[in-house]
Amino acid sequence: MSPHGNRNLSVTPLQEFVLDGSEGGLQTQALLFALFLALYVVAVLGNLTVIVVITLDAHPHSPMYFFLKNLSFLDLCCSSVIYPKALVNFLSSSKVITFAGCATQLFFFSLMCTNQGFLLAVMAYDRFVAICSPLRYPISMCPSVCARLVLGSYCGGCLSSILQASFTFSLPFCSSNHIDHFFCDVPPLLKLACADTTISELVLFGICGLIIVGTTLVVLVSYGYITVTILRMRSGGGRHKLFSTCGSHVTAVSLCYGTLFVTHAKGAVGSMEQGKAVSVSTPWSSRCSTRSSTA
Repeated sequence: MSPHGNRNLSVTPLQEFVLDGSEGGLQTQALLFALFLALYVVAVLGNLTVIVVITLDAHPHSPMYFFLKNLSFLDLCCSSVIYPKALVNFLSSSKVITFAGCATQLFFFSLMCTNQGFLLAVMAYDRFVAICSPLRYPISMCPSVCARLVLGSYCGGCLSSILQASFTFSLPFCSSNHIDHFFCDVPPLLKLACADTTISELVLFGICGLIIVGTTLVVLVSYGYITVTILRMRSGGGRHKLFSTCGSHVTAVSLCYGTLFVTHAKGAVGSMEQGKAVSVSTPWSSRCSTRSSTA
C-alpha cells in the first residue's frame, strides 16, 4: 500500500513520469532492445499475416475465423501500445512519459488486453455452439450475432478500462515519479501514490477478478460440454476432426491461463519483477495476475 500522511512528501502534482523498468548499462539496454524488437516484429508480422490471409481467402469466413481475425487485431494493437515506447526508451537517456501519455497508454493497453479475454470466452462459446448444436449454428452464430458479440467485448473492455484508469489517476502522485516498469501499468503506479490506495486496490482487484472468473467459467463450461459431446461419438475420425477445429483456440487459452496460473502459483513475493518479465510476452494474463497480487 502506498504511504500516506507523510508531511515530508511534496504536494506538487506530477506532470511526467520516468519509466525505469530497464535498469542496467549499455549492454543490458542493447540486449533488452534486441529482445523487445524481435518480439514486436514477430507479433506484427504474425498478426498481420493472420489478418491478411483471413481477409483475402475466400473460404475461412466462418465465425471462428472472424473472431480469430479480431483477436489478432487486438494483439497487434496491444503490442503497439507498449513496444514502440519501450524501444525508444532503450535508446534514449531520457525515459520520460507525460502524465497524459501515461494515462493514455494505460487505458489502451487495458482496453486491448481486456478485450482479448472477453474474445477468448466468445470463441469458446462459438465452438460450443458449433459442436454441441450444429444444426442451430448457422442461425445462432449468424454475422449479426457475431458482430454484436465482438461489439459487446469492446464495450466491456472499454468500461473496464475507464474504471481502471479513473481509479488509478484520481490518486495524487506527489512523491517519486519513477515507474518501475517498461510501460504505465496500475501496480507500479499505485506504489507512487501518496494517499490511501485501499479502495482503488479493492475496486481494481474486483474488476480483474470478475473478468478472470467470468471468462474462465465460460471457457470451462463450454469445453466441458464439448468434451462430453465428442466422447459420445463413435467415429474416431469424427472425434479427431472436431478436436482439430478447437486447436487454435485451445492453444491461445492455454497460453493465457497457463501463464496466469504460473504467476499466481509463485505467490506475491517478487510479483512486480515477475510482472515485468511476463508482460513482455503475455500481456493479458500477466496484467490480471500482477493486478490481483497488489490488492
